[in-house]
Amino acid sequence: MIQKALFGAGCFWGVEEHFRIISGIIKTEVGYSGGNTKNPTYESVCYQNTNHAEVLLVDFDDEIISYATLVDEFWKCHDPTTIDRQGPDIGRQYRSVIYYFDEFQKKIAETSKGKHQTSFNNMIVTEITKADTFYKAEEYHQKYIQKREF
Repeated sequence: MIQKALFGAGCFWGVEEHFRIISGIIKTEVGYSGGNTKNPTYESVCYQNTNHAEVLLVDFDDEIISYATLVDEFWKCHDPTTIDRQGPDIGRQYRSVIYYFDEFQKKIAETSKGKHQTSFNNMIVTEITKADTFYKAEEYHQKYIQKREF
């Protein structure tokens, strides 16, 4: 059955590319979630304190890949111990966050966070919160890295 997962792990371009190539992923879309304005744009998220995170919405076939495996991949694709920062990208939009759609996903995320804490020298600061409205990012952001490969 097709399920959804929603992750924020820094700049959504690299996060999308990390997940896009995993077997069982049906579709990826980058966008914004968790903020306090409707219909945010890239410019408003970056410069107007909308509180949105850059996120990746994933449709996946749970008969091929489990949600737990996707959460494991989430820990691999960024540093979940930095607050509002991934590499050179700094700002609230780059926070580490797992948005869950139901109690099953919440439990998996919380259990996984505890399990993975021992893999990091610093405390994991990843937020785990109920999924909010997803706003699809502008088309030029979709599959950005794939579009620029030679």
